Amino acid sequence: MFTGIVEEIGTVKQVHTQQSVRTLEISAKQILEDMHIGDSISVNGACLTVIDFNDSTFSVQVIKGTENKTYLADVQRHSEVNLERAMSGKGRFGGHFVLGHVDELGTISKINETANSKIISIKTSKNILNQMVKQGSITVDGVSLTVFDLHETTFDIHLIPETRKSTILSGKKVGDAVHLETDVLFKYVENIMNNKKSELTEDKLRAFGF
Repeated sequence: MFTGIVEEIGTVKQVHTQQSVRTLEISAKQILEDMHIGDSISVNGACLTVIDFNDSTFSVQVIKGTENKTYLADVQRHSEVNLERAMSGKGRFGGHFVLGHVDELGTISKINETANSKIISIKTSKNILNQMVKQGSITVDGVSLTVFDLHETTFDIHLIPETRKSTILSGKKVGDAVHLETDVLFKYVENIMNNKKSELTEDKLRAFGF
């Protein structure tokens, strides 16, 4: 499990493909400090497993199932990626619950940038939009963000200067793909609501403060 608070930006140094398995070797600094084989690392919001590491790089594998739901098959050498280690029980929980399971690819449809703000509109499916609420949480390329606004086929995120500085989102362009993961708490509630045997109702949820 992750928080959506990116720890550092890494750089893809090598890409190897063998028998439909893609191996990414990524340079990093901070997240290597307490790394172990088998650790889970969020790479642009996709949870991947460390298979090897040294004092300057680590390697993860992307299998076919992951490639089909992400754009990691298109990541090349020198690409920058958002990195986050699995959540520590000793640290503060600064973002929201992120599983690292990409739900869908979104596409950047518009960017409105001024000196002090950057609003990005992302086009996605109705299914994803139905799992979002204004002022709720959404993970975009592994970054925990607030839904700034919702539209019929798109939603908006607002990048503050710190997010632009510490993630790869500032370099995204119109037409670029992004990994999307909706709030897992919303999914649980949606599943319960759709279960006809459940005694949980909309009135009860409002009474509980939802």
